[in-house]
Amino acid sequence: QVDLVESGGGVVRPGGSLRLSCVASGSIFAIDQMGWYRLGPGFQPTMVATITNDDKANYADSVKGRFTISRDKAKNTVDLQMNNLNSGDSALYLCKADTRLGPYFGDGTQVTVSS
Repeated sequence: QVDLVESGGGVVRPGGSLRLSCVASGSIFAIDQMGWYRLGPGFQPTMVATITNDDKANYADSVKGRFTISRDKAKNTVDLQMNNLNSGDSALYLCKADTRLGPYFGDGTQVTVSS
């Protein structure tokens, strides 16, 4: 079992920035990869960014150059720095851990981009 708790969401104007953070607890040893997803239309999580245990990052095309994912394995955290936000980035952002026990999602943190 891996528990994930997200924080850092909020309301921001277009062009603004937010930093999301996720803390993992439980069976940390089983984590292979962590990432951020967002809940889009149809309520299917879509990948925003992922990072492997050896710090290889992968980004959705829509966020490349604007978002940066980072991981602190000592603190069991994964952060998402989001810059130059636009209305299309508004969503519930979920932290995900891919583990040998299966995938786990947190409850999410809401990001709203509005003028």
